[in-house]
Amino acid sequence: MNLKKKFIRIIPRLDIKNNFLIKGINLEGLRVLGEPYQFAKFYSETGADEIHYFDSVASLYGTNNLERLVNKTAKNLNIPLCVGGGIRSIENIENILNSGADKISINTAFIENPKLVSLAAKKFGSSTISASIEYIRIDKRVYISKANGRDLVKIDPVSWSKKLIDLGVGELIVTSVNHEGLMKGFDKDIVKEISSFSTVPVLIHGGAKNITNIYEIISETNIDGVVIASILHYETLKKFKVPKNKQIGNLEFLKEKIKDCFKKRISISEFKNYLIKKKI
Repeated sequence: MNLKKKFIRIIPRLDIKNNFLIKGINLEGLRVLGEPYQFAKFYSETGADEIHYFDSVASLYGTNNLERLVNKTAKNLNIPLCVGGGIRSIENIENILNSGADKISINTAFIENPKLVSLAAKKFGSSTISASIEYIRIDKRVYISKANGRDLVKIDPVSWSKKLIDLGVGELIVTSVNHEGLMKGFDKDIVKEISSFSTVPVLIHGGAKNITNIYEIISETNIDGVVIASILHYETLKKFKVPKNKQIGNLEFLKEKIKDCFKKRISISEFKNYLIKKKI
């Protein structure tokens, strides 16, 4: 692979609950980190290529409550904003785009109604429609999941990605639920296979460990971008305080693990400078 010709997007993912930025492990166990629009604005100003907002409980409750936050955030960004979570219809997509999002990401609704992929791509353009593929390894089998990793669906992610591409989706965001939030490295095999045949951009999310680990996944696969959270957020956390009256979930994780998290932190500018030296 000629890395001199490789262009990679660096994309912070901001998981949101009740309009606050949260972070968990395996898409569960949520901790509040702060105000999402502050983080998004900071990442936009410091070199991110795109921002991903995701309503972490929207699919569970069948709603999406991000329109006001999207509108507020979009006014402070000079890069694309992709929004996901609880989007189930053409009307939902239209509302999110009208609020200021540039793209949308859908998982559950595409699984339950694959025809929505073609309808959305036809109405809004494929480049506006991303599909999130969240997969789980159980023993030696691999299945996709919906509702932010809560519900298992007995379809393998590789065949599902092929179907999504055939239906007209414009981008695939591939998440290993088993690796998400652990900062122990990516699950390479699935995304390597998908990116080897995909005719649309493929992004990897879930498990970023450090700069070297991210470089390895870029150099060993045909992905078009990395979607990262923990190792960025714990660097940025120093800049923005968590409102004391808005702390929800188990904050003991941060109290006990924060030192380890900070050891693994990176900044976007540091990451980009490293990749530039590697001819990416």
